[in-house]
Amino acid sequence: MTAVRLSPEGGSSARGFPISVLWGCLVEAEGAEQWWQRSHGRSRALVDVLEKLQAREIQGKEHVEEYLRDQYRRNCRPNTLRSTLTSLDLFLSFIRRSGKSHLEQITREDLFAFIEHEQDRGMKPVTVHTRLVAVKAFIRFLAEKGVVRPDILLKRLTVKVPDSLPRAMDPVDVRRLLSTIDSTRDRAMFVVLLRTGMRIGELLTLMVREVNLKERRIEIYEAEKTRVGRVVYLSEDAQVALKAWFRERDPNKELVFYAQGRHSMTYANARLLFEKYLAKAGLSHRGYTLHCLRHTFASELLNAGMRLECVQQLLGHSSIEMTRRYARLTDKTREEEYFRAMSKIERGEIDGCYQLDPELPPILEAEKLLQTHGEKLHEHP
Repeated sequence: MTAVRLSPEGGSSARGFPISVLWGCLVEAEGAEQWWQRSHGRSRALVDVLEKLQAREIQGKEHVEEYLRDQYRRNCRPNTLRSTLTSLDLFLSFIRRSGKSHLEQITREDLFAFIEHEQDRGMKPVTVHTRLVAVKAFIRFLAEKGVVRPDILLKRLTVKVPDSLPRAMDPVDVRRLLSTIDSTRDRAMFVVLLRTGMRIGELLTLMVREVNLKERRIEIYEAEKTRVGRVVYLSEDAQVALKAWFRERDPNKELVFYAQGRHSMTYANARLLFEKYLAKAGLSHRGYTLHCLRHTFASELLNAGMRLECVQQLLGHSSIEMTRRYARLTDKTREEEYFRAMSKIERGEIDGCYQLDPELPPILEAEKLLQTHGEKLHEHP
């Protein structure tokens, strides 16, 4: 096993190609027009992460670049590339601070220490879990190349992530929020999110040709997270909001939603808009996020009696267990059965030795007093 020195490399690219040359090759290969249409696509994401990699004092840079290119070849999403670089930067910087100068010196104990370090920094369990998954995949990649020992990942190593309930908005809060939105574009955005359950990333990459207002449907050819296509439907108020926006929007833009003076809108921009309307409605303290609109969509459908399998398809969940989380929150049958059973218990209508008798508390209290003062009462009849 060859020792690899953990020293930052300078230059433009660990493979010897300047980033500008790589950029030019990608543009030429895909075509200039298609390149700009896919400004947030995988090709640009690869260029972005490689530029950031070269600008950072990251350890084992040549192996990180090779791994990122391998992810790109395996058709990983842009967010996966960015998240991987962040996780590996944190891990390898932590290894360097621990005094290790070779990748082959990495041990299983280093993974334990990294997990504890992230937890001590106050990172949420889901964040620590995500970073550990990225680091383990990188270690596995290095093990296949013979750089690190393969027994590092011999035993399972995971971080327990809480299975919390989804956070849906209160119906009163939803009405207050929508009443404050005075922009045609913004109202269409948030109503569509609320009525279709689309992820914000799916909405921001939605093309005009994917919207069928007449049939009240949107075709999502590739889901942002699962990469599985699905069809969602437009309620009447969502259809009305979209029609109003289509009358105002620039017909030359391909994306349905875009920021002023731009061809697209970023997630950060959409989040700031949502927070602005929350503040305007006096709901900032409620802790709502954009994703709560998706949670609200699912919860309201289940409350209205839609079958779990149908909600799963509309949300684009790969597993029905993911959808079942909403059932724990909105199961009206369970709620009704609980209150029906509790009503019987309170009225004393259940069989068995325990029944709630309104005369029972005074009797028990009298018996207690007799036991306490029994002897005195016997001496003085």
